[in-house]
Amino acid sequence: MPRSGRAVLPVLAGAVLVAAVFAGLYAFGRTHTPDYTAALFGRRGDDANGLKARLGSALMGLAVVQVLLALWIYGRLPLVSAAPRQVALAHRAVGYVAFLVSLPIAHHCITAYGVQLGETRTALHSVTGCALYGAFVAKVLVVRSRRLPAWAIPAAGGLLFVTIGVLWYSAALWFLDGYRVPGL
Repeated sequence: MPRSGRAVLPVLAGAVLVAAVFAGLYAFGRTHTPDYTAALFGRRGDDANGLKARLGSALMGLAVVQVLLALWIYGRLPLVSAAPRQVALAHRAVGYVAFLVSLPIAHHCITAYGVQLGETRTALHSVTGCALYGAFVAKVLVVRSRRLPAWAIPAAGGLLFVTIGVLWYSAALWFLDGYRVPGL
């Protein structure tokens, strides 16, 4: 097989995996009967939503730290020297923590509410929530691949950051701001 053909197969396989993660979450969320009484660490209703909003804000903060660490690793932070090896280790550790913080939020969202498409904000949040784990998978696959162009890692990381940002904006900020996010 030509060299270019070998490089395309892993990309296609990765894209199929990312799409499968999204489709699986979306299908579950659409067919699952929502349980509006579902608890999150013993909290229900608005108490659970408040906890998710705070966890989501922590996740957003971790995402900002991830971007700053990545910029440092790639030498894109002005007035900062080259990143020592510990910065890459910190980037990876913060990524693991961010993933773990996202899990209880996602579990509660999909079991309590499922994927809802009735209103703009909830549809945006639901679809983006399904996309989040596809973006996580894409980022991990891109980082592990040695065959992709140099721009692929920042693109995957940027996609993951934007996904977290949209989720935070469409739920955590909305909740913490007293349900008054303009435009949604």
